[in-house]
Amino acid sequence: MKATAVIAVLGLAGAVFALPAAAQYRDRSPALSSAYVGANIGQSKFKDVCPGCDDKDTAFKLFGGYQFHPNFAAELGYTDLGEVSGVKGNAWELSAVGLFPIANQFSVLGRLGAYHGELKDGGSDTKNGLTFGLGAQYDFNRNIGVRAEWQRFNNMSSNVDVDVLSIGALYRFQ
Repeated sequence: MKATAVIAVLGLAGAVFALPAAAQYRDRSPALSSAYVGANIGQSKFKDVCPGCDDKDTAFKLFGGYQFHPNFAAELGYTDLGEVSGVKGNAWELSAVGLFPIANQFSVLGRLGAYHGELKDGGSDTKNGLTFGLGAQYDFNRNIGVRAEWQRFNNMSSNVDVDVLSIGALYRFQ
């Protein structure tokens, strides 16, 4: 539990400290306000779902957001977490995303939010919880970017955490 709190605090701190770098990123960054959509694909790992079984599957995510500042955005997304050992998962999430420019069009990102998730294994177990993550983003131009990201859906069911490692693309409406 303490590790989860530390990771959440570090993600939030990364988002907060992104503000000072805004001036360096102005030429290729999105406009002050822009809506965007995107999709990610990657691998999910269900931790502690069953000892000794295959705990990985393909995951995909569809998301939309609004970048109200070059360093901050709000995002709504749906993630299909895949199926392992008869347990199928998905989650809806609402997250705050902080972007910190590091060089040229590269940024690191931090995510902190809440999810409403469901695990199905014959029955259905729904839960609300905390999601957080870290990643990197490269913007080809003001409209198109790519992401690599690690994200955790914390305590989806009786201490089952689900991690997703993914890559994806986003398109900004500007």
